[in-house]
Amino acid sequence: MDRVIQWYPGHMQKAKRLMTEKMNLIDVVFELVDARIPFSSTNPFVNEIIKNKPRVVLLNKADKADERKTKEWIKYYQSIGVIALAIDSLNGDGVNKIINGAKTALKEKIEKDKAKGLKEKSIRALIVGIPNVGKSTLINRLAKRKVAKIGDRPGVTKSEQWIKVGNELELLDTPGILWNKFDEVETGYRLALTGAIKDEILPIDDVVIYGIKYYAKNHPNRIIKRYNLSQTDDPITVLDEIGKSRGCLRGREIDYERVYTIFLNDLRGDRLGRITLDDVPV
Repeated sequence: MDRVIQWYPGHMQKAKRLMTEKMNLIDVVFELVDARIPFSSTNPFVNEIIKNKPRVVLLNKADKADERKTKEWIKYYQSIGVIALAIDSLNGDGVNKIINGAKTALKEKIEKDKAKGLKEKSIRALIVGIPNVGKSTLINRLAKRKVAKIGDRPGVTKSEQWIKVGNELELLDTPGILWNKFDEVETGYRLALTGAIKDEILPIDDVVIYGIKYYAKNHPNRIIKRYNLSQTDDPITVLDEIGKSRGCLRGREIDYERVYTIFLNDLRGDRLGRITLDDVPV
């Protein structure tokens, strides 16, 4: 499938404009990406918006990602001069390192301000990320109270807000924004598999077949064991076998919609193991 995928709700255009307008108030940018898809969940608009502002990449949902590959991604970011931290905003792993990460990114500015005799102020940070990457959960974790709305559907946060985190940090939360089109269809599939975009955006059969092919190539034993498969070479046969083993039948026919739901729920619910769909650039 070679078509370009387009998906760009109007509120995202407004969010992009507001973020651009607020950049002069910001010291550092926290870019939240999904550790399972660090490249696919990186918004190309971010570089355009933040320009030369210091940046800290937060690899969220690291508990769902391949640990070895997450370390490779952190090394990659270090190689291009960007601080990156693996975190899990849901249970708090790594979150206590974020403020120090910001201070490291701002080391030069902090030292210059001290040399000028300026009083140390709270760090003002912009937090950006695609929908459903966990921004609201992270903000609530940092603030140690519920200050940001949380939802398990993409696009819950629709407006901006400043949030104070202790005496050291002020966060500007923004709605999750996607770019206006995915030139690489695989990017769309990866976003869909991890739940970053709504299931209605792409043909669900294409998304699931892409996911099955990934497991067949990289982790065949996981799906063989989970679904009692006889083979993984043909994704359609895999779907048929899942349907039969799970009773997804409509008369004598396989109810593929139910099979798609089972597979996606298993993948997103970590029942198919930890995965990283994006490889580190070489």
